[in-house]
Amino acid sequence: MKNIRTTLSALLAGATLLVTGAVIADSAPKNVLGGRSKVYENLDPLSLEDPTSAEGIREVASGNLAPTAIWERLEHGERVECLDCIPAVSGLLYNSDQRTREISAWWLRRRMLGVFGPGQVYETTLKTAADQAVTETKRAYAVEALGEFLAAPGIPVIAKAVASDPSAKVRKSAAYALWRINSQGPNGELATAIADKDEDVRMEALFASTRINVFTGVDAVVKRISDPSARVRKRSAEALGTLRAKDAVAGLIALTSPTTEPDSGVRAAAVSSLGKIGDGAAKAAVKAAESDPDQFVRDAAAIALRRL
Repeated sequence: MKNIRTTLSALLAGATLLVTGAVIADSAPKNVLGGRSKVYENLDPLSLEDPTSAEGIREVASGNLAPTAIWERLEHGERVECLDCIPAVSGLLYNSDQRTREISAWWLRRRMLGVFGPGQVYETTLKTAADQAVTETKRAYAVEALGEFLAAPGIPVIAKAVASDPSAKVRKSAAYALWRINSQGPNGELATAIADKDEDVRMEALFASTRINVFTGVDAVVKRISDPSARVRKRSAEALGTLRAKDAVAGLIALTSPTTEPDSGVRAAAVSSLGKIGDGAAKAAVKAAESDPDQFVRDAAAIALRRL
């Protein structure tokens, strides 16, 4: 009973405070609750960020604004509801500046009306990404936009682009888009891209493989540690460490010696990843790497040994 009385007393006290607070708030002078201008009255007006007007949003398509000005207007116009602003912003999805394309997609995806629906921006972007009649640059930008829209219907289109578009530029953009939309593709198309004939596509796909929540194509990453490109071997070694791929230990060990791997960056990445994986079978190879002729490899070995 004592505990019950204590609890009831606490509840009554809380209710009293709420009522008292309401009375105080209702009776407070208007200048105390004067809003933004009162709160910030002691700050320099130039230091305050003013929301962008609808007119300001429409002006982003004028071609007279620097990229930084466009970014600022769209960021500060996050809550602006303006249907006739949508065509102006949607045109920026194909701007040559990557950051401008990204923030335009961000602004658009926050608006269901006028963006998502039959004949609207999203559907048009889907068609553009798959249309071989348009330029590779426009297809690449459309694919990127689908990734930034973060909408599931775009995943099959992006996946098809990464696996089969004839343009390496589009395939690279699609690998990037799969990362942004957090998907490996309905049929693991990201793993297919890791074996792409274009080096830049392989690099982008390997990067994406470590950034998405679910990736089941670790075997495709393992195969790239024998890639002819040192850049790709290095990134695949790094990815295997991030993925904690125990099946890759033997392959990574082979990359730790100057006699089997001439590139010091690859050796350092392999040694570091062996430390992350934490398999004791790699300890002898990592210990040997402490005598590597390259300082970065020796430093990586010293750190990795602490984990083995």
